[in-house]
Amino acid sequence: MCLTMLDLDVIYCFIDDFCKDFMPQWEHHLIETGLKKRNKHSTMSWSEIMTIMILFHSSDYRTFKHFYIDHVCKHMQDAFPDRVSYNRFVELKKSALVPLYFLMQMLRGEQTGIYFIDSTPIKVCHIKREKQNKVFKGLAKKSSSTTGWFFGFKLHIVINDKGEIMAFKVTEATTDDRVPVDYLTQGLIGKLIGDKGYIKKVLSQDLLERGLQLITRTKKKMKKSLITLLDKALLRKRAIIESVNDQLKNISQIEHTRHRSVWNFMANILCGLIAYSFQPKKPNLRTNQCSELIVL
Repeated sequence: MCLTMLDLDVIYCFIDDFCKDFMPQWEHHLIETGLKKRNKHSTMSWSEIMTIMILFHSSDYRTFKHFYIDHVCKHMQDAFPDRVSYNRFVELKKSALVPLYFLMQMLRGEQTGIYFIDSTPIKVCHIKREKQNKVFKGLAKKSSSTTGWFFGFKLHIVINDKGEIMAFKVTEATTDDRVPVDYLTQGLIGKLIGDKGYIKKVLSQDLLERGLQLITRTKKKMKKSLITLLDKALLRKRAIIESVNDQLKNISQIEHTRHRSVWNFMANILCGLIAYSFQPKKPNLRTNQCSELIVL
C-alpha cells in the first residue's frame, strides 16, 4: 500500500518549502567550470522529483521502474501532470543527490540524551558475483558480518530513544565500526549505547570529555566494571536500533542489488532514510518504558 494523498500533500509541501529556500542558495554557490552549459530546466520541478523518489521507499513496489510506470504514471496523473519519461527521470535522479542530503540533515532527530549506535552491511551484489560487478569496482569491498560474508559497504547510524536518526555515514565494508564514531556523535551529550564492537578505552575517554558516555557490554576476558541499573537496562533495549536497521532494509529498501550507477546508489540510501524519517511510527522507548528503566 502506498502513501495516502494526505501523506503525499504533507510531504510534497514540506519538500517544496525546502526547495524554495535551498535551491537558490545552492545554485548561487556552485563553482563555474568555464564550460558552456544548457540551462534548460526539466518540466518537472525538483519538489516533484524528490517527492516521487521518496514515495517509492514508502511503497510496496520492489523496483522503481514498476512504481513509476505502473503507479505514478497511471494513478497519480493529477498529482504530477508534467511527468517525464522513465528514462529521463532516471537521468534526473542523480542531480537531486545534494538537495536530498541537506533535506536529510533537516530531518535530524531531537537531542534527548539517550542514543544508540550500530552499523549494518549494505550489499550491492551477491558475494559470488563480486568479481563481475563493474558499477562499484574499486569502491565496494568484501567483508564479513554476523550473517556471513558480503560485498558492498557499511551504513553507520546513530538514533535517539525515539527512533529518530541523528547521524549516518556510508563507509567501506572493511571500516572498523569505531572509526566514524567521532563524526557521528558531534554535538551529542548524554549516553551512547553500542555493542562490543565499539569497545576502546581511548574512544570512551574522548567521548566522555565531550559529555557523552559510551555504554557497552564487556567481553569475557575483560575486567568487570560497575554499571548502574539504568545503564544495564538501557543495554537491554539496544535492540531498538536493530529494529530501525530492519525497517530501513525491508520497508525503506535502502539495500538492493540492481544499481546501475554509484550516484543512484547514494540517492537510494538517502531517499530510504528520508522516507523512514517521515514515518509517523518508529521503534522507540516509550515514556512508560523510560520510567521503568529509572525505577530499575
